[in-house]
Amino acid sequence: MLRAPFRDPAARTTAAPVVRVVRAWLPPLSQECVHRMAGPAFRAAAVRVRVPATSANLGPGFDAFGLALGLYDDVVVRVADSGLTVDIAGEGAENLARDERHLVVRSMRAAFDRLGGQPRGLEVVCANRIPHGRGLGSSSAAICAGIVAARAVTIGGASALGDDALLALASELEGHPDNVAACLRGNFTVAWTEDGGARTITLDPSDRVVPVVFIPSTEVLTETARGLLPKTVPLSDAALNAGRAALLVEALTRSPELLLTATEDRLHQDYRASAMPDSAALVAALRAEGVPAVISGAGPTVLALTDEAHVGKVLNSAGAQFAAHRLELDRTGATVLPLDM
Repeated sequence: MLRAPFRDPAARTTAAPVVRVVRAWLPPLSQECVHRMAGPAFRAAAVRVRVPATSANLGPGFDAFGLALGLYDDVVVRVADSGLTVDIAGEGAENLARDERHLVVRSMRAAFDRLGGQPRGLEVVCANRIPHGRGLGSSSAAICAGIVAARAVTIGGASALGDDALLALASELEGHPDNVAACLRGNFTVAWTEDGGARTITLDPSDRVVPVVFIPSTEVLTETARGLLPKTVPLSDAALNAGRAALLVEALTRSPELLLTATEDRLHQDYRASAMPDSAALVAALRAEGVPAVISGAGPTVLALTDEAHVGKVLNSAGAQFAAHRLELDRTGATVLPLDM
């Protein structure tokens, strides 16, 4: 077992092939026990996956831009002989399911299907730090953690499910590629769909950019925020956003002095303001002071993109209803880490 006690264990009800354990000799420092079954073979050693929070849209880049942030969820997974156990600490620990309904588990199951078969049992431990329902990509983080962990515990998983296939599966599960692209690849991503598949490019944000997030205690469901968007927008607003999105690529990567102009949006933030009035007011107040600020994803978190000289002042800009945090830019995306790190 990875950790005890596990709460609410739930066995997978579908039949699975019998698993036999093969102890294979490997060179020193590489010995491991391998679970084998019809189809793929699985490592018996646990794997640890770390996934970053993400901010999508970044103002004008609606459903296209994503930025990986230095706030992380960790998931530890081990293939077991039978059953399913899920343990959760941190965000969501009081109300998340501890069975097949858990999003990490559902994502792992989808990945195992792509890899050729399900393991007989799983032990999953989640350490959650990304707030839920705040526009920081918590669902994308869970999806990416699940599929990366499934690939990592499968012998030959990286060959069977390459990085492009990983992105395609994550986008399919999430419904759009903006957050999952940044979560998987890190840095600043531009994502789109083409011929029914997800595509992305990764760009390096300028080292001069310092992200600050203002996280409220209230949640806003993505479905609620999307439901407030109009079916059509004025042509002038669409044209402005197209120009600002193009400018944001330059501003975020090479010319941060242009970020205030480049983060202007007319497609979604004003329409969603009624669902998050405090956040909308904070964005307006920050921008009036010259601080590039946007709603993070579907909200209600506010993201400010400042610099080292002004970060202290920006951190003190929020009222008591927000928790302000300076974050680093995540440069690596979803990563398999040593267990003892």
